[in-house]
Order: sequence, then structure tokens, then C-alpha cells
Amino acid sequence: MERIALFRALVLGDMLCAIPAIRALKAARKGARITLVSLPWAKGLVDRFPQYFHDFVEFPGFPGLPERPFDVEKFPQFMREMRARRYDLALQMHGSGSIVNPLVEGFDAAKTAGFCESSDQCSDPDCFLQYPHNEHEVWRHLRLMEFLGFTPCGDELEFPLYEQDYSELDAIWESHDIPSGPYVCLHPGARYLSRRWPAGRFARVGDALADDGYTVILTGSAAEADLTRDVSLAMNAPHVNLAGHTSLGALAALISQARLLVCNDTGVSHLAVALRTASVVIVTGSDPSRWAPLDRRLHRVVMQPADCRPCEHRICPIDFHCAHRVSPQLVLETAREAIARATALATV
Repeated sequence: MERIALFRALVLGDMLCAIPAIRALKAARKGARITLVSLPWAKGLVDRFPQYFHDFVEFPGFPGLPERPFDVEKFPQFMREMRARRYDLALQMHGSGSIVNPLVEGFDAAKTAGFCESSDQCSDPDCFLQYPHNEHEVWRHLRLMEFLGFTPCGDELEFPLYEQDYSELDAIWESHDIPSGPYVCLHPGARYLSRRWPAGRFARVGDALADDGYTVILTGSAAEADLTRDVSLAMNAPHVNLAGHTSLGALAALISQARLLVCNDTGVSHLAVALRTASVVIVTGSDPSRWAPLDRRLHRVVMQPADCRPCEHRICPIDFHCAHRVSPQLVLETAREAIARATALATV
């Protein structure tokens, strides 16, 4: 069997956007055993996607990569293990390759392929595609599959749900005494502060949607509990704050049954796309041409012009006008339109 090491040590949204390419790879190499080499959180994706992944190797970080501090003690053993596995193919799907290509080539696979920053930096022009900066993140990786001779099998995102996910959600539902009936999810978090629409504005949208008859559920990770609490304190309408109380699977099950998700341009926006749940994505500093949902029937993007977009700052160094120009009324109107559109599509 062909043994493939797939290197993509990134966060949730990045991983979900790569699934269509991985689907194409697996369709072309049905018998391949694909090892996901990624950050610790992604280990659960091997169980979540058994049709694509065979096993998992934890990546201990590397100098110049911000996703995880470099673990200098674990790194030598990691490289020894990767070399000992004698992969047939090491596939670099992490980024442009300026930092990670020497790392992945160090796995000593029979063949290494992926992206490179420029043609003169490609060690093998038959195996390395010049990084397509202007493509959507989903299609960027599908272009790589096409370049390697693997036919795309659609650009739809996936996130399988299992019985355990729904069981966890049922337990949360009971413990928080959440009322029955239609609900919407508000997710005010994002990895960077420059990607977060103000908490008070999320609260105003939440109050209005509660007035429309929906139960409002605030979601977020444990690290985002303070931010979600700010939204909660600013809301006047009754609501439920589940920040820090859901696993990834339970959160996905929750979103799958929501009428709408309102969020920043962050990982859960891709989760809503994968689950076919209507969403409103508020774009502040990020690049919508790269990250916005491809399906604009079910998913709406709200943004205002900003000359400094896309922004690479974790904290806006000026007046954060990309966020302040997006009014709660505009988001609310878009949310109501998205719910109406999703209802109409469901009846077709």
C-alpha cells in the first residue's frame, strides 16, 4: 500500500478547507494509508474522517511557524520517527513552502510534493506547484491535486457527525435547561483580535434575534469565555452561554440544528458551511477572496471597504474601521435575509 504523509499543521478552518483536496487524493489513491501530520488538536480528525486518514503524528512545532511553540526536545524524535516510517510520498499542504519545504523534505520520503513560493525555489518542478496566492483556500489545494494528476471530486466541505456528538449535545441541553424551539448561534470569537467584531454589537444582534422569537446561544472555546461573557453582560434578552462547555463534536451538532450562525471570519464559519447551516460571516481584517464561503446562497458575508485589508496584525494598529463600519443593523438585516433564504431553500 502507498504510504503518504500529509503535512498541514494548522487550525480548524484551514483543515476543513483542505478536505476537498484530501477527498480527491484519496479517490485517486484508494488504497493509500494517509498519515496526518498536524497539531495536537487535529488528532481527533483521524477518527472523524476514517475514510481519509489512517493515522496521526503530532507535529512539535518549528522555528518561524506561529501555530505552536517549537519543542526543541521533541523535534529530533519526531524527525527520526518520520524517517523511519519510509513514506512513499510526503505532501506539503501547509503553505507556500518558504519555511516548511526543507522540513518536509527532511522526512526522506521516496517522493516529496506540494507548494513552493516561486519556480526557482522548487526542488522538483514536476512535484511542486508555485503557490497560487490569488485562489480561494479550497481551490488552492484543489489546484495542487490537479497539478499532481488527481481529479477534484467537488469543492464541498465535510464534517461528519456521530451519535456521540448528539449525545454530548443532549446532555448539555439538559444541564443548561435550554428551551425547545428554534435557536440561533452567535460566535463572537476569533483567533486574532483584529478579526473580532465588537462584543457589544454581537449583543445588539442577539437581542433583536431574541425579539424575533429565537433562543440565542452564545458559543466559543474556553479561551474565549471572557469575550463571550462580555456579550452576555451586554445583552438584555434571555440567552444561553455555552462558551467552554462544548467539545468540537458537540459544537458541530449544535450548529447543525441551528437556524443560523452569526460569526466572525473564523473556523466555525467553515463548520457551518460543512454542515449546511445558514450563516452570516462578519469580515473585518481577513481576506474574503480567500476565506469566505463559496456557497453564497446559504451563507452571507457582511463587510465594509477597508484599504488595509487583508490585515496581518493580531491587534489593529489604527482605528479598527473595518469592524466599526459594520453596523449591527446591517448584520441583523442580513441575518433575517439568510434565515428566510434558508427556509425557502429547504422547501424546494
